[in-house]
Amino acid sequence: MSEQSRTLPPEALDAWAAALRERFGLADDDVPVAAVLDLTRDVANGVARPAAPLGAFVAGLVAGRGGTDPALVLEAVEAVAALADGWEK
Repeated sequence: MSEQSRTLPPEALDAWAAALRERFGLADDDVPVAAVLDLTRDVANGVARPAAPLGAFVAGLVAGRGGTDPALVLEAVEAVAALADGWEK
């Protein structure tokens, strides 16, 4: 697969997020796309690129264990980003 074909245009990202919300019965604010993208950028830059999906997964896992409050998702995202920010390579 070429690098160009792996690039996701904004409208495709919006469509993917909408499909995920619909499939799993989530509200718009249940899926903080910008926060998750920022998190993956921070982890990729602060730790290592392959660590980014793992960081996003763990943030989701932690948030899910806390219940259904969208604020818990943001708290988990912020906690993982803070850990990545202080990470020494």
